[in-house]
Amino acid sequence: MLSEQVKAVIQQGYRKFLKHRELRSRLGQRQMIGLLATFFGKLIAADQSDTSKATPHICAVEAGTGTGKTVAYLLALLPVARETKKTVVVATATVALQTQLLAKDIPELIAATGWNYRFALAKGRGRYLCPLRLEQALDTVHSVDGGQFLFPDEIPFRADHGNVALVQAMDLALRDGQWQGDRDEWPQAVPDDTWRAVTIDRKQCSGHRCRLVRECCYFRARDLVEDADCIIANHDLVMADLALGGGVILPAPEDTIYVFDEAHRLGTTALGHFARQCQLQATATWLGKSAGQIAALLPKLENVPQISRASATVIAIGGEVEALLQLHIPVFEHYLQNVPSARYRYPGGVVESASRAVCGQLAEGFSRFYGGLDKLHRELETSLDDPHSPVPRSDLEQYFQTVGLWLRRAESAALLWRDMGAVDGDDEPPLARWVARDEGSDDIRVSASPITAQSLLREQLWERCYGAVLTSATLRSLGSFERLRRDCGVPENALCETVAGAFDYAQAAVLAVPGGGVEASDVANHTAAVVAALPQLCATGLGTLVLFASRRQLQDVAERLEPDLRARLLIQGELTVAEIVSRHRQRIDAGDPSVIFGLASFAEGMDLPGAYCEHVIIAKLPFAVPDDPLQEALAEWVESRGGNAFREVTLPDASLKLVQACGRLLRTEQDRGRVTILDKRLLSKGYGRQLLADLPPFRREFG
Repeated sequence: MLSEQVKAVIQQGYRKFLKHRELRSRLGQRQMIGLLATFFGKLIAADQSDTSKATPHICAVEAGTGTGKTVAYLLALLPVARETKKTVVVATATVALQTQLLAKDIPELIAATGWNYRFALAKGRGRYLCPLRLEQALDTVHSVDGGQFLFPDEIPFRADHGNVALVQAMDLALRDGQWQGDRDEWPQAVPDDTWRAVTIDRKQCSGHRCRLVRECCYFRARDLVEDADCIIANHDLVMADLALGGGVILPAPEDTIYVFDEAHRLGTTALGHFARQCQLQATATWLGKSAGQIAALLPKLENVPQISRASATVIAIGGEVEALLQLHIPVFEHYLQNVPSARYRYPGGVVESASRAVCGQLAEGFSRFYGGLDKLHRELETSLDDPHSPVPRSDLEQYFQTVGLWLRRAESAALLWRDMGAVDGDDEPPLARWVARDEGSDDIRVSASPITAQSLLREQLWERCYGAVLTSATLRSLGSFERLRRDCGVPENALCETVAGAFDYAQAAVLAVPGGGVEASDVANHTAAVVAALPQLCATGLGTLVLFASRRQLQDVAERLEPDLRARLLIQGELTVAEIVSRHRQRIDAGDPSVIFGLASFAEGMDLPGAYCEHVIIAKLPFAVPDDPLQEALAEWVESRGGNAFREVTLPDASLKLVQACGRLLRTEQDRGRVTILDKRLLSKGYGRQLLADLPPFRREFG
């Protein structure tokens, strides 16, 4: 159990926080603090008695909006981490939430409690400017020879008036100490192509060999992370660290207490890190161009025989792999003949033996190509240490960066073909494997991805970490944590609890399903019904958020509305999210009504308290797109094991998304409003009762 001293620190910290902020204690927040303190107290006791392997060390806590989750888990876990000599890693769903924690939530907590914990922000290398790349970009401004080692689609910097002014401003701010090279702290949005020119990835970075390493923005930020008691990261960074083996970017899992905020998104993030794809013709073209570029450089490298030999080897292997890939492109084109869509998914994830043999050959070829590039990369790295190298250092630096970029691409291709040629085990979900023709081109993309993150997270995270907390306003689906277990591999012995919510839903809001509605499966009539209903629904209140399950229906409805309502619309995709929110708030502040049309991302990430959102309108129940290959493969696997894919996958996923969409309405205890769902299936179908039972207990008005 926790020592009396640690208990006292937590209790006093909470009292000080409430007093400092002049707040009343919230039941759910108290429950969460007590739950986590008790949970980790038992884990500490088990660790001391050497029974920790049998003791649960994963805790999932569903805590609704307004509970004060951040304060709860920081108050409970920071003293526990100090007691156990562990580091707390708080992983948010987005970089924006990281910034909010460090800029607002944590300073308020420290000011209130007087605690002396050290906090640091951890982001991936790609969020920081590279001084060497900045120097190269500035050199390009003055020289048409800049980027000579790169073929056109990989030129790091294309000088034009806007780009030149931007990189020059960055250089000045960096030199004056007004900016630390963090992309998210630059006052304006930086275009992606410009940012790519001044940042770098792990394989392009020469580390301590870099002549500007003392000025490195990323390593300066890393130094702060190493000394921190609590690191604010994000899901992507944790997954990137685990993909490298763990303990490379962040502390080792064994020395870490993780907090996954917005944990319902963790499984999707993990799948994204372990999915692979390869564009066939684009990859073949890249192999040919890279070999041609290296061949053009060989005369300049003849005085460095190690680099020259390694370069020649890469040319030879690259040519072989290019020929092999070109030879086998028809094998994959064959799958796209006579299919109703431009995609073919291998049933059960099983690639036929003949095609699997082709994949094996390509895996072996790309592995050899990767090995050749890796050898060349190491020779270039060695030459960077040689002050007497006959090749100018600036040339070596660009060549090193380019080969690093190629290494990443070769590794990705090798892993894709390995996964395509593998045979899945009987006890684990199979990989989803599919071939598709890219929109807008004739190229073919081959893809492979896990269908759940169960085994990935179980083996690389849950079985290794000292402890972990998963929290979100939506962890359960259909009243159960089973979806979380399925998606994230949360162990069976994990503690899964729900704490009291902060809102009086029945007093604060109404849930309405209008009479005479249309089932959304009848697409044409449903769209017409939505068009007919919106003018009246949008006539009351100021801020309205209308959520659609498909962009096509969103656009169809918008085009068919009367001009006066159309003029009030702010449509996702036509403006940036930041611009939509800014214009919406300006209208509401001026007393004018405003209507946002959004898709799935707005159903989860939009935070519009008070008058900014007094009415949420949900056009249709958020069932997954039926032709998504991962959903198809998961449903197929569930059915193959005697399950019901609709009940076990489709319905729980839709329920979670529907709860999230309804959650856009009440953001503070003072908020009031209405949720309207324009899909008759909520009342006409048997599963509608299950979906309704999962929604917050709003007052109900059913027509």
